[in-house]
Amino acid sequence: MPSNWVAGVIAHRRSILAVWFVVAVIGLFAGANLNQFLTTSLEVPGSQSQYANSLLAQRFGENTEGSFTVIYKYTNASEQELTGFKALIKDAIKEIPSARVGAQKALAGTIYTNITTSFSLVDAAPYTPSLRAALIENGLNGAVVTGPPAIEHDVTPVLANDLRRGQVVAVVIALLLLMLMLGTTWAIFLPLVFAFASISLALGVIYLIARQFLMVLYIPNIVELIGLGLAIDYSLLMLHRFRRELTQSNDVDVALLMTMKTAGKTVVISGVTVCIALSALLLVPVPFVRSLGIAGVLVPLVSVLAALTLQPVLLSFLGHRVFSDGFMGIMGKADPLQGVWARLTKWVIPRAKAVFSFSLIALLLAASLVFKLEVTPSSLTSIPENLESGRAISQITEKIGPGVITPHEIVIDLGKPAIVENARFALASKVSQLPQVFMVASGTDSTYVDSTGQFIRMYVIGKKAIGDKQTRTLVHQLRETIAQAKGFPEGTRIYLGGSPAQGVDLIDAIFKSLPRIIIIVLLIAFLLLARAFRSILLPIKAIIMDLISISIAFAVLVVVFKFGIGSTLLGTYRLDQVEAWVLIFMFAVLFGLSMDYELFLVSRMREAKDSGASNTAAIISGIANTSGVVTGAAVILVGALSGFVFGHFAGLQELGIGLAIGIIIDATIIRALLLPSSMVLFGRWNWWLPKPFAAVLRTKASPLDQPEARL
Repeated sequence: MPSNWVAGVIAHRRSILAVWFVVAVIGLFAGANLNQFLTTSLEVPGSQSQYANSLLAQRFGENTEGSFTVIYKYTNASEQELTGFKALIKDAIKEIPSARVGAQKALAGTIYTNITTSFSLVDAAPYTPSLRAALIENGLNGAVVTGPPAIEHDVTPVLANDLRRGQVVAVVIALLLLMLMLGTTWAIFLPLVFAFASISLALGVIYLIARQFLMVLYIPNIVELIGLGLAIDYSLLMLHRFRRELTQSNDVDVALLMTMKTAGKTVVISGVTVCIALSALLLVPVPFVRSLGIAGVLVPLVSVLAALTLQPVLLSFLGHRVFSDGFMGIMGKADPLQGVWARLTKWVIPRAKAVFSFSLIALLLAASLVFKLEVTPSSLTSIPENLESGRAISQITEKIGPGVITPHEIVIDLGKPAIVENARFALASKVSQLPQVFMVASGTDSTYVDSTGQFIRMYVIGKKAIGDKQTRTLVHQLRETIAQAKGFPEGTRIYLGGSPAQGVDLIDAIFKSLPRIIIIVLLIAFLLLARAFRSILLPIKAIIMDLISISIAFAVLVVVFKFGIGSTLLGTYRLDQVEAWVLIFMFAVLFGLSMDYELFLVSRMREAKDSGASNTAAIISGIANTSGVVTGAAVILVGALSGFVFGHFAGLQELGIGLAIGIIIDATIIRALLLPSSMVLFGRWNWWLPKPFAAVLRTKASPLDQPEARL
C-alpha cells in the first residue's frame, strides 16, 4: 500500500473521522426505515410462471403474490348460515381495493376463501390488519388470515426482534472474546466501532437501492450479523498486526505504515475475493437471489473502505493504548513462535503424511452426507404458530391441507374470443384426477373469464405446501397435463402460474446458474490467490480445502434439520429440505470467508519465505503469527451468526448453522492440520510460479530451483 496514502489519511484523520460519523448516523436512520421496501417475492423473470402471473395481472387484475387466505371455523351450520358466512367474508374484503373472492369452499367445519388482489406482495401486506379488523366487525371472530401478504406482515416485526436479540448476543460475545484476546484495553472497542460504521454505511446504500429494486426481507439480518463478524475480522487482523509492529518499533507512524503495507494489503485482497464470490450471485436471473448478491457484495466492500480510511485513523488516535497495563490477553506481547499454534505445527510437520491422510479421510467422510441434501423454494412450516398467519397454516394443514394458501393457477390464452366449455371442463376434470390435487375451481363468470372472452383461468388447490416435494411433482404433472389438453382452438396457449410453479422455476433457475457461478468463482479466486501467493499450487489447494469445508457445512444441515440430531438442543426446525436461496448464498459466503483465512495465513508464510525462511520455517511462522487471530476472528464471527440460529425462521437458522460449522471447520481442522501437513508434503512446489504465468499475473516469478524452497 503506498506510503503517501497512509500519510494522507493520517494528515486528515479528524476530517475522515467526522465524515465517517456523519455517514454512519445517516446510514443508521436509513436502515431503521428499510423494512417497508423489502419483500419475499420469488418471481423469476422470463419463466412460464412469471408470464402466467403477468397475464393474471393484466387480464384479471390479480397479483398472485398479493393473495390472502381467510379460514373460518364453524359448527353445525345450515346451508343458509354457510351462505351468510361467505357473504360476511365477501363484505369484509371491501377494505382492500381491487380485492375479490377467488376460490371458496366449505369442508370439515371450515370455510376456506382465497382473496385475490392486484397489489404486489409489498403493497398488499399493509392491508392485513384492516382485513382482520373487518372480519371481526362482521362478527367472524374466529376467522384467521394467512397467505403471502399476511405472512410478510406478521414476520417482519419478528425478524426485527430476532435481529435485535442477535445483535445483543453477538456484541456481548464479541466484547468478551476481544477482551480475552486483547486484554483490558480500549482497543477492544475499536473493532466494534469499525463494524458499526461499516454496517451503517451498507444499510444506507441498501436503503437507496431498495427504493428502486426488489430487495429481500432477510437482508437487514444478513448484513448486520455477517457484517458484524466480517468487519471485526478485518479490524482485528489489522489491530493484531499493529500491536506486533509496535513491539518492534515504538514509533506509532512507522508501525501504522507497516501494518497497512502488510495486514492492510491482505484485507484489501481478502475483501475483493469475498466481493467476487458474492457478486457471482448476480448471475442468477432471479431478483430474490440478486438482491442477496448486492447486499453480500456491499458488506466486504464497505469493510475494505473502512479498513483503508477509518481503521488507520482509529489506530493513530489509539497509539500505544492498544496495549494494556493489566491483563494482556492471549494475543499479548508473548512470542508467537513459542505459543500453542507453533507447538502444534511443529508436532504436525514430522508426521505430515499420517496427519494429512487421517484428516483428509475424516473430512471427506463427514462431507459425504452432502449427497442427502435436498432443496425447497421456501418452507411454510417454519412460520411461528404464535403469529396469526402461522396458526392459520396449522389449521389448514389439519383440516384441508396447506396447499390452499398458495394455489396453482392455469391461464388459457385462446388467441381470440371463443366459447370452449367442453374443452375447459375436460381439462378441469383431468386435472382434478391428479393424486395431489385437492380441488379445482373453474367457471364462466368474470372471476374465471376475462371481459374479452379470450382468456380463461382455473384455480388448482394442491394438498401439500409450496415447498413440499410432492407439490413440485404436481407442478410438473400439471404442466404435462396442460401440454396435452385437447379441444381448444388452434393457437391456444396454456400456462401454469401461481406460487408453487414460481417456486419450481426458482429452483430451476438457481441450479441452471450454479455450474457457471462455481466455475467463475473458482477461476477468479485462483487468479487472485496465485498473484497474492505467487504460487500455482497453493491456490489450487486452497480451493480444494474450501470446497471440503463447504461440503461439510451442507452435510451438517442434513444432520441437524433432516435427521434432527441436535435440533432439540439448538431449538431448530425439523425439515427434509434446505431452502434453495440458502444453498447458493451459503456457498458464496463460505467460499469468500474461507479465502479470508487462507489469505491471512499464507500471506504471512509468503512474507517469511520472501525473507529467506525455509519451507518448514515459513509454515511455522505463518501459522504461529496468524492462527490465534484467525481462530479468534472465526469464533467472533460464529458468535455473530448465533443470532440466526436462535431466531424463528428456518432459512436463517440453516444459514447460521451452515456458516458457523463451515467457519469452525475451516479455521481449526483444515488450517491447523490439513494445510500445514499438505504444505510439508509438497515442499518446494508450494512456492513455484513460472515466469510466463507470473507475467500474465503481473507479479514477480518464483522459480522452482530456489535453494530456500527445498525441505
